[in-house]
Amino acid sequence: MSLLIVEPFEAEVVQWLSKRRSVRYSPELAVDSGQLRQAMQQVQALILPPSVGVDAQLLRASPNLRVVGRMSAGGENIDLEACRAAQVEVVRCSTATANAEAEFVIGALLAMLRRVPVQSSDGMLVGRELGCTTIGLIGMSPAARMLAQLLPVFGTRVLGYDPSLHQNELVWSRVGIEPLPLRELMEQSDGVCVQLPYFPRYRGLIGERVLEFSKPGQVIVSIAHSAIFDASALARSVLSGRVAAVWFDSMEPGMQEPGRPLHGLSALQVTPRLASTTRESRTRAAWSVARRIDELLNLPPAPSPGPRVSRSVELPDPSVETRWR
Repeated sequence: MSLLIVEPFEAEVVQWLSKRRSVRYSPELAVDSGQLRQAMQQVQALILPPSVGVDAQLLRASPNLRVVGRMSAGGENIDLEACRAAQVEVVRCSTATANAEAEFVIGALLAMLRRVPVQSSDGMLVGRELGCTTIGLIGMSPAARMLAQLLPVFGTRVLGYDPSLHQNELVWSRVGIEPLPLRELMEQSDGVCVQLPYFPRYRGLIGERVLEFSKPGQVIVSIAHSAIFDASALARSVLSGRVAAVWFDSMEPGMQEPGRPLHGLSALQVTPRLASTTRESRTRAAWSVARRIDELLNLPPAPSPGPRVSRSVELPDPSVETRWR
């Protein structure tokens, strides 16, 4: 079998692949790790949902595996080092969801700014307009680049910070974002949008030493991994009123359970990964990943002696040339 698809997938794309490859479409294996490992003996390419990780154990059960594909850009539970050792390419789509995520973030900002009142000069509690605010973007993701195009249409000033990018990098001026140190961004932003990719070094990045500089009445939207936030520091900022409202589009299990810092916070809203999940974004991602996997399987396998370097392929839209990282 050339390809095993475990993620719910576009029927048209599955048909396209089936004309070129031996394809098994089994989304039910996502909840049965034992059956998944058993199915991997002859598989050359695998497409997985974000809920299923790729670790050394799965790779050991997959002697013929050459490519792992994922429609979402997130790779928190993919062991890239183990994939390199096993000479397995990792294909992810980084831009197919950018439009969807940017629209979601703008919708969340509009809702919170209007719904969470601030005091006006005449003493009334009123909402705010997005066009009269400053918005800080944390993380230079494809969604952030799209936000940099859309937010100025409202009249919004756009600031940016990324721990992996220096303020003098040309990318900031190219996309129209004003780069600032994180503290200054928090001090000046009425709203903050977090879309950093998750790496262990970013765990707790947005904690006490960052949130204490939040502009009073600030609202925060995060489509990033919730571990980037320090839950205790965030709860204190919300309870003090410095942060007016927070919207997470995904959250680690248990973070809102009784006894945890975020339990019972009325100013906290959580949605189940809605930002990137649209009909259009899934279609774009499915075609991008499918086409790239088909290309890779057409290449001759790497020779067994002398391991080749496995690369994580971040795919743009199908019409754009593949960018290798």
